Amino acid sequence: MSRTNTNSEIESLDVGHDLPAREEGTADNRREHRDEKSVSEQSPSTESELSTLKKERDALLDRLARTQADFENARKRAAKAQQEFRDFALEDALKSLLPTLDSFDWALQSPARDLQEFRSGVELIRKQLHDALGKLGITTIPAKGEQFDPSLHEAVETTNTTSSKDNQVAEELQRGYRLKDRLLRPAMVIVARNPKE
Repeated sequence: MSRTNTNSEIESLDVGHDLPAREEGTADNRREHRDEKSVSEQSPSTESELSTLKKERDALLDRLARTQADFENARKRAAKAQQEFRDFALEDALKSLLPTLDSFDWALQSPARDLQEFRSGVELIRKQLHDALGKLGITTIPAKGEQFDPSLHEAVETTNTTSSKDNQVAEELQRGYRLKDRLLRPAMVIVARNPKE
């Protein structure tokens, strides 16, 4: 049940009485005043803390600069090592090909008594070269008689024929090579077109 104020109750209130005087400033003002006192009282320690923080900041900046320089040096060393690795890898590959070059030199220096003898010598040198390339991971791409594959073969022309299947490699003009699974050079081929198929 709500209570309503009557006139008599209102009259009984001491309206003329003054409220007690407020203390200086609000609670927030008193707190700020206390903080100002504490800051002024602690200013020497605050200055030392500030000095310590500046020293820490300078040490961290110096450390950051050293870390960046170390990273840059490491990057340069890695690039140099990678280049040296490439050079040495190339050196090993070339060393494996030098015996083939020597064989060509000996074949050209010896007098050819017979054309068939010269041809068999060249075939031996060719085999030697293929063996050296095989050790390096280079293999030939099969072409003649194979189904045309645009990822391995490069068609330079087509020929109409009934003796080969449609889209089959009729002739290899230039051999293709792979280095492991990577294509070094596609085989240049002539592709058969069989009108009957």
